[in-house]
Amino acid sequence: MIYPKAIATLIEQFQKFPSVGPKSAQRMAFYLLRMPMSEVQKFAQSIVEAKENTRTCEVCFNLSSTSPCEICQSPKRDKSTICVVAETKDLIAIEKTNEYNGLYHVLQGLISPMDGIGAEDIRIKELLNRLTDESVKEVILALSPSVEGEATSFYLSKLIKPFGIKISRIAFGLPVGADLEYADEITIARAIEGRREI
Repeated sequence: MIYPKAIATLIEQFQKFPSVGPKSAQRMAFYLLRMPMSEVQKFAQSIVEAKENTRTCEVCFNLSSTSPCEICQSPKRDKSTICVVAETKDLIAIEKTNEYNGLYHVLQGLISPMDGIGAEDIRIKELLNRLTDESVKEVILALSPSVEGEATSFYLSKLIKPFGIKISRIAFGLPVGADLEYADEITIARAIEGRREI
């Protein structure tokens, strides 16, 4: 079907989002067209405000409305520990647990030669600059167990070792409620490696 130009353009814009194919983009476009004008304006305004009022923290590279971000500014955070994550969404996932009270460093990506992303394309240099602060005692690598995450973790551990700072890695294993028989071998191996005494 040939859409009017405005609708075709709207569908094209939605297709630019990650994991949104033509059918999903079409559904979103038609949903938006059925919304009352006041809701459409509110939606559009929220996009503009998010873009205008979000910046990158100059210390940890987290997305925030302030720089330094609220986490870096907080006197309640443990300044001796830095948790390294790939993206802000990973930081948010950790924060939701209420188990970690240190600082963060957002790499804004992972080393991926296949995608043309090298060590110089992510925030590694800035992390190393932060490690010159003698109050930092531990770096926790909270990167995914993907090929890119493994490569980045290995590369970072080699760079951090000369600082004499403790390097740890989050444990990986089976999610709560998962059946062992459906887990892949790597996940099971990681779960066994990361076992704890009870």
